[in-house]
Amino acid sequence: MAKDTTGRLHVTVKSAGKRKLSSKLWLERQLNDPYVAQAKRDGFRSRAAYKLQEIDDKHRFLKKGQIVVDLGAAPGGWSQIAAKRVGSPEGKGKVIAIDLLEMGEIPGVTFAQMDFLNEAAPDTLRAMIGGGVDVIMSDMAANTTGHRKTDQLRIVGLVEEAAVFASEVLNPGGVFLAKVFQSGADAELLAQLKRDFASVKHVKPAASRQDSAERYVLATGFRGTAKV
Repeated sequence: MAKDTTGRLHVTVKSAGKRKLSSKLWLERQLNDPYVAQAKRDGFRSRAAYKLQEIDDKHRFLKKGQIVVDLGAAPGGWSQIAAKRVGSPEGKGKVIAIDLLEMGEIPGVTFAQMDFLNEAAPDTLRAMIGGGVDVIMSDMAANTTGHRKTDQLRIVGLVEEAAVFASEVLNPGGVFLAKVFQSGADAELLAQLKRDFASVKHVKPAASRQDSAERYVLATGFRGTAKV
């Protein structure tokens, strides 16, 4: 165990059995990530909580009493932050969350385990929501293939589907936040968002690993009307 450039102890994971190099590097990165350690201390489900916290601290789109939909929610870091900021544990707002994976109960969050790409998902979500939505958040990520261009197209496809759903349920002035990756594959997506929203920008919170191409698109001021 050695110290890194910040003076923190750096944990090195030894290769064991059939552990792949990619798995070894992922585990080593997790063990040495200060946000992972902080999330455990703060009681957050994941380090992703700090990403949403930072984005909202700067852009202030989560407000008391809002209706929020969290797509790709598990293990629940974003839902925890959203619930606290809209006041849903006290009955002042509502957070609806879905994911392919199971997610443990979170106060103020209504969760359903389902595939957002399933054709029945949008109607199921509408029934859970019961009206218009103020914020749609998507931290969904497609399974990677290792082929960069294919993976970029997959994540953009997910965001496009989420953006279509947002255009159908968002209230006027609503907000859409989604994970994307730096590439030229999202030009059409951005053009559509700029038609539907007053402001569209990319944001990269400090909690996102700096060596990652991950970033978020934040669209505010929805111009349409909910069709629910």
